[in-house]
Amino acid sequence: MREDEQKFEIKLPARITGLVFWGLVFVGLLFAVIFLQQAESDIIKKNTKNTRIIAYEVEGLVEIFPEAPVLEKTGARIRAKIIKYIDDFNFHAVRMYEDDRVLAIGEVFDSDDTYEYTLNYIPAGSNELKSIRIVFYCKDVKSVVADIRKKFLLSIGLGVFVFGLFLQRVLQKMLSAPFQKMVTTAEKFSQGDENVRFDDQRQDEFGYLGKFINNAIESILKHKDELILALERASASEIELNIEKERAEVTLYSITDTVVTVDIDKKVVYINPAGESLLHCTKEEITGKAFKDVFNLIDENSGDVLSDPLQLSFDSGETTHLPEHSSLIIRDDVMVSIEASIAPMKTETDDLMGAVIVVQDVSHTRRLTKQLSYQASHDLLTGLYNRRKFEEHLEEILINVKEEDRQHSLFYLDLDNFKIVNDTCGHVAGDELLKQLPVLFNEVLRSGDIVARLGGDEFGIILQNCELKQAATIADKIRQKIKNFRFPWKDRTFEIGVSIGVVAINAENSEKSQVLRSADIACYAAKDAGRNTVHIFELSDQAKSERFGQMHWTARILKAFEENRFQLYQQSIVGVADDNRDHMEILLRMIDKEGNIIGPDSFIPAAERYALMPKIDRWVIKEVFKHISNNESYDQVNTSSQVFAINLSGDSIKDPALFEYIIEQKDKYGVSLKNICFEITENIAIGNLTKATLFINKLKDHGCMFALDDFGSGLSSFAYLKNLPVDFLKIDGGFVKDISRDEIDRAMVESIQQVGKVMNLSTIAEHVEDESTLNVLREIGIDYVQGYYLGRPEVMN
Repeated sequence: MREDEQKFEIKLPARITGLVFWGLVFVGLLFAVIFLQQAESDIIKKNTKNTRIIAYEVEGLVEIFPEAPVLEKTGARIRAKIIKYIDDFNFHAVRMYEDDRVLAIGEVFDSDDTYEYTLNYIPAGSNELKSIRIVFYCKDVKSVVADIRKKFLLSIGLGVFVFGLFLQRVLQKMLSAPFQKMVTTAEKFSQGDENVRFDDQRQDEFGYLGKFINNAIESILKHKDELILALERASASEIELNIEKERAEVTLYSITDTVVTVDIDKKVVYINPAGESLLHCTKEEITGKAFKDVFNLIDENSGDVLSDPLQLSFDSGETTHLPEHSSLIIRDDVMVSIEASIAPMKTETDDLMGAVIVVQDVSHTRRLTKQLSYQASHDLLTGLYNRRKFEEHLEEILINVKEEDRQHSLFYLDLDNFKIVNDTCGHVAGDELLKQLPVLFNEVLRSGDIVARLGGDEFGIILQNCELKQAATIADKIRQKIKNFRFPWKDRTFEIGVSIGVVAINAENSEKSQVLRSADIACYAAKDAGRNTVHIFELSDQAKSERFGQMHWTARILKAFEENRFQLYQQSIVGVADDNRDHMEILLRMIDKEGNIIGPDSFIPAAERYALMPKIDRWVIKEVFKHISNNESYDQVNTSSQVFAINLSGDSIKDPALFEYIIEQKDKYGVSLKNICFEITENIAIGNLTKATLFINKLKDHGCMFALDDFGSGLSSFAYLKNLPVDFLKIDGGFVKDISRDEIDRAMVESIQQVGKVMNLSTIAEHVEDESTLNVLREIGIDYVQGYYLGRPEVMN
């Protein structure tokens, strides 16, 4: 054996023994310290516990005998109770103090440890709280612990010394030779000798260790080829991972939404090409920058900067979304409407490592939404507010009037001679005239005044904080401005006028229906005064208007009934897919005494106002049934393919006797209701939903069909549709006439068509006035079309 190996063999046991020896000494001392500290703590805890036990016993006696002073009245019992316990609990003396009284038990020494307890009680017959201080005396804890410490340290020192001598001898015999042999074997194996093995024949730990190491060597050698193969597989997996990474990058490159990843410090790590395009920056320009420096997020309505959305996601650990109406400011201060989600990225151990942000450019969608909202509150022809929005503003102002007692004014305007333009040059000219009126209004009105087109050639204006006298002056300026206006159309020039009714809005006139009714009456009074005038509402106007209406419109309509001066017209409803059904809408005209044709817009509002519509509707039903009956080719059993669409008013829907009248006329003229389709406007149906539904169901039991007219004009259309058992949806013409040029109108019609298809309802588009409109409707899949391009109304014969 070499000299260095011999030295190694000699020194190793001594070193181990030294380490073990001093380790045991240290452990023994540490154990002694812990033990003694615990012993001292245990003594104190035990004495504290015993103090409370004795005190509780005394407290029990006091509760039984609560006469004050207790030490005087019950002192003997307390002394006996304490003496019974103090010897068992290692106390040799007790002192009790109550006011100037003292109860002494046992002898007290200066070195004693003391434990105190204060006992509170309320004497019998008194509400005053009394106290007794109890002091317990026992032998000094430090003295007790010192005696234990001396004996314990002596025992540990002797035991460690003897064990160390014994251990050194054992290690010298058991460790040196086998350990040296193992070192030699390991050295040979490390030098490449794969045949060398450790001694595994020993019946001790070295033999077990040798056997374990030999098994490990055999396993390593046996699986060496498998390890090489595993390395080859790992290399192949790395290649596959790279391929998957490339696929993921290709995917991120191809999607149109912006995808951004940031690290835990909120710095941009990656952005896909869609994001580069959105921000007009390259990936190199953005990578490494703080997210907030790249993405300037604001509220598009207020312009306020949004709070840090990344931090919110980091704090919650969940996917978060930007609030509604969020926008991104990019280069050149361009604002882009966006929606975005932020999802935190975590490691396998659930530690946060960053986040993925997906940003979608919704500028187009949000713009469409704003346009739809605009169309819901504005008249599409003039750009002014519509009636619904006008009445909403009026309701808000009326609340203001009631709360703050302010003065406002309202105008009701009705154009004079507008019908001449329409009848002479057509609706296109009339529409163009109406488009030019807002400019005239703006030249007179203030920027905050509310102007709306209420329908046809009627307008409403609200002047806030404007008293009646000033309002009358403004109204006259408007009248004069319109009077001086000349409307050129092709080779003709037209002069129009306007009749204006003015009404005050104040605490005495603060109900919406009352205000509108008063303005309407004032406008009629202006027309009755010769047109092109301004009339301020007076209470006497109410009676005048009613008399005028009864004398004028009621008389004219009733006279037309007497003289049979109503005429039915029909307009074809054509199937887009060459439907062989002959479908037509029945229209009504009135003939005046001079033989002029009066359109329904002129007399229907008056008939509705003065409850003449049920009479008119019944006349139309009777005449249509008579017309069908007079048709020689009509066979009630084998009904023809003809469908006659008859309009019904709201008053007729509410008339409980109308159903019986229809059945009566059906039986009288031998008509099948399978040929009849009643048209009810959306607003009438929704406003009388229960009665309308009952009426429809009763007639459908007889084979009658129903169409919902002007569908889409109300914001609640789809919500109520499922409750109305109709067969046709007649799409509001306002969405149809510009459908080839307005993408919002097209989107609305497509939505209605889709709903109709799902509910198995046929759709009819009105106001089809050119080929381009027809082609778009055909592309959408509309079932039927109606309008001047397909045929004008003609006399029913």
